[in-house]
Amino acid sequence: MRHATAPPDAPPHLSPEPSPAPPTRGRRLATPAGTAATALVLAVLLAGSALLAVGLGTAIVPPAETARYLWAALTGGTISADEVTRYQVVWQIRTPRVLLAAVVGAGLGAVGVAVQAMVRNALADPYILGVSSGASVGAVLVGALGGLSLLGIYAVSAGAFAGALAATLLVYVIAHGRAGVTPLRLVLTGVALSFGFQAIMSVIVYLAPGNEATSTVLFWTMGGFGAATWGSLPVVAATVLVGVVLLRGLARPLDVMALGDETAASLGVDAHRLRRWLFVLTAVMTGAMVAVSGAIGFVGLVVPHIVRILVGADHRRVLTVAPLAGAALMVWVDLASRTVVAPRELPLGVITALIGVPVFLVLMRRRGYLFGGR
Repeated sequence: MRHATAPPDAPPHLSPEPSPAPPTRGRRLATPAGTAATALVLAVLLAGSALLAVGLGTAIVPPAETARYLWAALTGGTISADEVTRYQVVWQIRTPRVLLAAVVGAGLGAVGVAVQAMVRNALADPYILGVSSGASVGAVLVGALGGLSLLGIYAVSAGAFAGALAATLLVYVIAHGRAGVTPLRLVLTGVALSFGFQAIMSVIVYLAPGNEATSTVLFWTMGGFGAATWGSLPVVAATVLVGVVLLRGLARPLDVMALGDETAASLGVDAHRLRRWLFVLTAVMTGAMVAVSGAIGFVGLVVPHIVRILVGADHRRVLTVAPLAGAALMVWVDLASRTVVAPRELPLGVITALIGVPVFLVLMRRRGYLFGGR
């Protein structure tokens, strides 16, 4: 009997199909200089996008005039009487909306990175812990029952923020076990309570008189910046800015926690304590954003993966680039929402889903290792 032998050009101990090397572009960008260059490009893109977005809409204002109106508003300059209407459109209506879109996009990008690291799940996003569902319940309760009337036009936003924090506290209490708060318990508890909050919201809408509760639900579940004002911008902007700075300061512990709780403990990082701190920080940031924009899907899920492909998995680099990428993306998404079917507006969630679903599927096909295996 003859025995089969390996051909001389294919030794049995060698793999006939070696794994492909990482793309050269990714290696170049995954350096401090590459990250700085990427951040600079995104910052310039964000500034240009914001200027264009402020000028575009039902009434188009050229970029030069838009810049002149903004300069006049910031420096106390003068404009002619026949320009007052366009000036008010640019400064009072569009500018706070574009800035709010940039702030929320930056916050979603950063929180998405933190949540995925916190629960060690590539499919996690800022809303996986039930924050958005709790915010919707709070907003609908205020809209249907007329509570917090002393806050005036900010009553619904305050109710949404309170609902988000209440949902966060409930998720934490239920998910906390003898071993502390583990990633799996957090995710399962958040998903389960999200369904419960949605059921409560449906009951409120069904029993509430009139259509106010229904319209409130549509806004908080699909997202939008139509209610943006200068008064609603400072609080959420400060919250997101402080949150992004704190998250970037935790970049090194996040890298260590990604190795697992036991490895993190051996390297001097208390994963349970860090996870608890991240849970509070991301909940406050997400609650503040949901309170002014509703729930906007896919941004916090897809942006972190795209950024990791560009600059690598180091959290210091990712948390430098992700806020800029999220901000630029959200400015363009908001512009599309108010111009595609003008004068009506498309919900932001529709546009982010139309963009996010195919992008996510392409990333999963071409970069499978980022999603937990090939």
